[in-house]
Amino acid sequence: MTSAEETMQDDPAGSGPGGYAEARLRLLQEESRSGPARRSALSGLTDQWLNAQFARAARESGVRGAALVAVGGYGRADLSPRSDLDLLLLHDGKARPAELKALADRLWYPVWDLGLALDHSVRTPAEARKTAAEDLKAHLGLLDARLVSGDAGLLAGLRTSVLADWRNQAARRLPQLHALCRERAERAGELRFLLEPDLKEARGGLRDATVLRAVAASWLADAPREGLADARRRLLDARDALHLVTGRATDRLSLQEQPQVAARLGLLDADALLREVYEAARVVAYAGDVTWREVGRVLRARAAWPRLRGLLGTRGATAPERAPLAEGVVESDGEAVLALAARPDRDPVLPLRFGAAAAQAGLPVSLHAVRRLAAQARPLPVPWPAEAREQLLTLLGAGEPTVGVWEALEAEGLITRLLPDWERVRCRPQHNPVHTWTVDRHLIETAVRASALTRRVGRPDLLLMAALLHDIGKGWPGDHSVVGETIARDMAVRVGFDAEDTAVLGTLVRHHLLLVDTATRRDLDDPATVTAVARAVGSTRTLEILHALTEADALATGPAAWSTWRGSLVADLVRRVAAVLSGAPPADPEPDLPTAEQERLALEALRTGEPVLTLHARQEEDEAVGVELVVAVPDQPGVLPAVSGVLALHRLTVRAADLRFLELPDHLGEVLVLRWRVAAEFGALPQAARLRTDLVRALDGTLDVPAKLAGREAAYPRRRGVVPPPPRVTVVPEVSPLATVLEVRAPDAVGLLHRIGRALDSAGVRVRSAHVSTLGANAVDTVYVVDPDGKPLPPAAAAAVASQVQAALT
Repeated sequence: MTSAEETMQDDPAGSGPGGYAEARLRLLQEESRSGPARRSALSGLTDQWLNAQFARAARESGVRGAALVAVGGYGRADLSPRSDLDLLLLHDGKARPAELKALADRLWYPVWDLGLALDHSVRTPAEARKTAAEDLKAHLGLLDARLVSGDAGLLAGLRTSVLADWRNQAARRLPQLHALCRERAERAGELRFLLEPDLKEARGGLRDATVLRAVAASWLADAPREGLADARRRLLDARDALHLVTGRATDRLSLQEQPQVAARLGLLDADALLREVYEAARVVAYAGDVTWREVGRVLRARAAWPRLRGLLGTRGATAPERAPLAEGVVESDGEAVLALAARPDRDPVLPLRFGAAAAQAGLPVSLHAVRRLAAQARPLPVPWPAEAREQLLTLLGAGEPTVGVWEALEAEGLITRLLPDWERVRCRPQHNPVHTWTVDRHLIETAVRASALTRRVGRPDLLLMAALLHDIGKGWPGDHSVVGETIARDMAVRVGFDAEDTAVLGTLVRHHLLLVDTATRRDLDDPATVTAVARAVGSTRTLEILHALTEADALATGPAAWSTWRGSLVADLVRRVAAVLSGAPPADPEPDLPTAEQERLALEALRTGEPVLTLHARQEEDEAVGVELVVAVPDQPGVLPAVSGVLALHRLTVRAADLRFLELPDHLGEVLVLRWRVAAEFGALPQAARLRTDLVRALDGTLDVPAKLAGREAAYPRRRGVVPPPPRVTVVPEVSPLATVLEVRAPDAVGLLHRIGRALDSAGVRVRSAHVSTLGANAVDTVYVVDPDGKPLPPAAAAAVASQVQAALT
């Protein structure tokens, strides 16, 4: 007997210092008990206390023919440290209203006095049954009803009728329940892909696990049992730890609490915690998919049976037709199943052929078939035979249906058996908020996106395989692209690619970020930039595949990772690199010749002595890729921070910028021309006249841009969460012979480029061009700077400028 139970024996009513509150606290502080044992003990402790409360309250109120019933999570004896108490006071309807009120008050008020959350109701069995018929959630709660104290016969009769109603009405109730689950998933998201998941409401969470119990109780379909109880236990354990860490009744596993929750569960770190939770959610979500598909099949069969019986007469029902899909694979009743003659123990390629055939046909796979394959299939020889490789590529190239088939194979362990290195990325979280998916799901989503681009490349097989492997190095120490190249080469050999193709796959994985990083962060007019990319890629064939892989990777990452603008920059870089790889020498920097528009603006700026500008949409291949802003201003200090600050004040996001000093003919003077690529944060562009007015005021000092930006930032404080890492400014060596390249990595914030510009201005350097890249909450800004004479900075001076900029941002 534990100390908590001894305390309750001493004072079961919980009225003194040794009562329920103290016993509950002792139990929650016991290190020896956790998980199911603690939840069961807490429920038993609460039962014991409420039983004593009920006995005394019934005696004092004079009510007979009543029962105190636990429903919902308490009914399942799944009390977490801060769980609500869901209680139903059931009565036979014979007591007077005043007596019932007195009984209820004597029960509810002690619960409230202890600060516990309470969900309560008072009903007769008939009223409870009527409420269940009208309220689906109430019906679900009553399916888990359990007697705490009082008249057991009252509850037995209610349970019998409620369960009978549930089974009789399953054909109507289960589609309603499925619709509620889909709506909740839309609202709360999918647990295994969320950085801050809701352990209860998100898809694959505790609520879905409870729903599967209800479906099983209908006798219409049952969930796959294997691993489900353990998955539910892990989710409950995580919620228990979360309650104890926060001291609150919360189900959201926020970032700042994950390390403490992990420590309480004995896990290494927050990543280990998320993987544990994601694994559990994957099991629950997969069980739900299989169960709801079975529910739909059964309901369709029931609806069709009267019509079939009329057509068939006394001949009875016939077996579902089986249409062949591939050797050993057939379609039956809307699923891909194994043919009757299939022999997994003699056909090692069958799992891949089965998956490929199902995905190409757009069919879900039979759970029984996948489990049979997992239990009986022989391992493939290494390297794989050609058919196995072809079937893998067929599966990857099927488009959207690939996802469901791959996850079904993965759920039964077939993927990690085929590709052992997959285990390292399975359910691995990605902390960059730009990423929508875990690493494994991102790889499959990239293959789905790549399947739509296979007509653009000469080797679609290499594109699909590179899509599957490009992030395979994540989860290992070091740069995932470098580590991933080694792993990808090993996996390519395993799958059966020859040496030449293996080398190409290694290059694609090693450089899968090269094009987008270079296009958005480097000066494409600098010949050194194009030459470096050409040297890394090596051939036009590899470049062609890498271009498609870059797009597929970005599209599969999330909406912030790709845009028409980014696509146009990457395409421009690819055209330049392709020319070099085809034998053309790197293009020299374009001569500093102004356009007619720039000359006009420069002359106007000299004439007025003030900045002038134009603002218009930029088109490329009949598609808008952003808004171009051209500013001309007589040379003076502070131009870059002034312009970037005014743009920030007008909620214009800077995507790229380049600056040039324009020497006008006939010694008229020198004008600074700035060309910006911008986008409006909220759709509408500001008027050019307003921009010019504010820019004039910023340059003459009547508009305090730093103060305005500080006010804007104060008005919209960041949401409470993990403190981001500090800004980092580095000198990027050997990128350009024409300028010194500084790379700024910092949290994205209002006026970031303005602060960078002020720091560079105070350091006495000139900005040749700037390239802005924002991914989620992080910004990577690259600036090309020169000294007052237009030359690159010496190494010591460059390091000093980088330190000065970093200090200004910090």
